[in-house]
Amino acid sequence: MAFPSTLGAGGERAQRSVQEQLTGGQSDVVGQVFRILLLISLGVSLVVLAILFQDVITTGSGVFTTRAESFLSGGLRGSAARSGISQAMAGTFWIGIFVVVFSFPIGVASAVYLEEYSTKGRLARLVDVNIRNLAGVPSIVYGILGLTIFVQQLEGITGGRSLMSAGITLAILVLPIVIITSAEAVRAVPGSLREAGYGVGATRSEVVRTMVLPYALPGIITGTVLALARAIGEAAPLYLAGVTTGLLPGKQGLLEPSQLRESFTALPVVIAEWSRNPREGFTEIAAAAIIVMLAIVLAMNTVAIVLRIRYEKKRK
Repeated sequence: MAFPSTLGAGGERAQRSVQEQLTGGQSDVVGQVFRILLLISLGVSLVVLAILFQDVITTGSGVFTTRAESFLSGGLRGSAARSGISQAMAGTFWIGIFVVVFSFPIGVASAVYLEEYSTKGRLARLVDVNIRNLAGVPSIVYGILGLTIFVQQLEGITGGRSLMSAGITLAILVLPIVIITSAEAVRAVPGSLREAGYGVGATRSEVVRTMVLPYALPGIITGTVLALARAIGEAAPLYLAGVTTGLLPGKQGLLEPSQLRESFTALPVVIAEWSRNPREGFTEIAAAAIIVMLAIVLAMNTVAIVLRIRYEKKRK
């Protein structure tokens, strides 16, 4: 019974001995100060987030207690008392669909090729550096790209300043993020797993399809959800792609494909426009729209966490 405790004490003594050799027997003052600064930064960030969250909930909760149904199902109106977010939610929904349909398969396929098939030479390093640089480009630059190509050059296909142009623009915006996160997930797959597949006679495509991708899937899902959350929260590219800042005619359903080539609006644009509207009531409905967006992002992250846990259990 005493053996485990003796082994533990010996491990602690060895740890202290190694630490003394590394630090020369002196306390790590710089490390302790750095750790305190990190904790202070974390605490300040949490306090700021808590204050902002409390302010939004306090300001916007009254809208849901008085007219939740009409707010969620109503369209854009000239008065705050009659305005709703159904048209903005439809635009945000279709933007998310474009991101998933275009960015996810192209991004994952690019990551798999870069990590599993490409030669690790100068060209591959150049491509990797450029992808990482593209991930840091301001979103307004992608908006200019969407305006030039999808709104002006491909107007016959996209309908010009339409929901399709905006969706493709945002899909391109988050594509580098999907490639980077997917490549990191594929790179984290143990090399022994690949060697085991090759050892039993599997081809490279079979190893990638049946071993590498299932192992990397939790990380790929997490990166895709993060990219999707960024896409539905972007407003700057939408202004250049033709988002409507005023009233939208008619009211189309959430799953109506005919609206892809027509005028549209989205939640981040509606929030921005309502927030700077000085008339009475618009501050409250802007806060309520923020609550809806937070709920959507939270739901997406919850789904990602559930899927990640599920696939990790299957992997184990």
